[in-house]
Amino acid sequence: MQFCLCRSTMLVNNAGANYMTDYNAKTTADEIIAGVDLTGKVAVVTGANTGIGYETARALAAAGAQVFFACRNKTTGEAAVARTRLQHPRCKAEFLKLDLASVDSIEAFAEMLAVDHIDILVCNAGLITANYEETDEGLEKTVGVCHYGHFLLTQRLLPRLLAATATRVVMVSSESHRSPKTLDFAKFPLNKDNFGTMRAYGQAKLANVLMANELQRRYSAQGLTACSLHPGALVTTDIGRGSLVMRIIMQLISPFTKTPNQGASTSVYCAIEADASLVAGQYYSHCQPARMSTEAADEQVAAKLWQLSEDWVASLAKISV
Repeated sequence: MQFCLCRSTMLVNNAGANYMTDYNAKTTADEIIAGVDLTGKVAVVTGANTGIGYETARALAAAGAQVFFACRNKTTGEAAVARTRLQHPRCKAEFLKLDLASVDSIEAFAEMLAVDHIDILVCNAGLITANYEETDEGLEKTVGVCHYGHFLLTQRLLPRLLAATATRVVMVSSESHRSPKTLDFAKFPLNKDNFGTMRAYGQAKLANVLMANELQRRYSAQGLTACSLHPGALVTTDIGRGSLVMRIIMQLISPFTKTPNQGASTSVYCAIEADASLVAGQYYSHCQPARMSTEAADEQVAAKLWQLSEDWVASLAKISV
């Protein structure tokens, strides 16, 4: 097994470490994965049926990893696996149903996932809605899916993540994490009375960065490396599936955006970079380190969000008794 990336330009990351890269906004996931051997590795990619998630999962499978396409929609999820197998006949790609808006679905997914270790977890699935919607458990749906769903999933998979020799958890965030400037826990998640589409999305993406940072702090000593990223501005994806207006907008802007293959490049880079120190606790954009917001970098905010999320998980156990 081998993780191997070649670079030619010296840069400095947020921690001050030097590293080499010649990747940029036009780099594709296929260029990142070229020459990399992931044989024996196990990867889980959420939202892998379309867009960035599909290209991320396909690239990892093409490099030899056993990849689980964790998708809400069975039809499109199985079709994504079929397309991947058609392009890469020897790959190990498998669909498993996962709806991050449903605790029951998350629990069932973790139980069905028949592996003893997980090397790579890419928390890619996302959602943006024009109107207020809720998860099965009554949370505002954008934050419920993007943060709470991924938090519970990671908790349930944690023993198998820590069982791997060197685990990578990648949170797909966005530059939208910069707004709100601060995370108002009194209004997190939002409710029907104070809901705003971009406000909810900003909360969710900020939570993604904070979660990656706290994962890094809590579990780095056990071999886990976590990071977050911005895939690129206005990448054509299925994120607006909950809104007709958003779907129309995404279609109109598609000629001017990154392709999904380009959009997936940073996710793939962060998942396979051989030197864990280069991505540990970092926020990436266009395959290069970028400055996260001041709030996202605040360890106290991350710890508070983690505790709030753990309390929510604990409340689920009480409800089920």
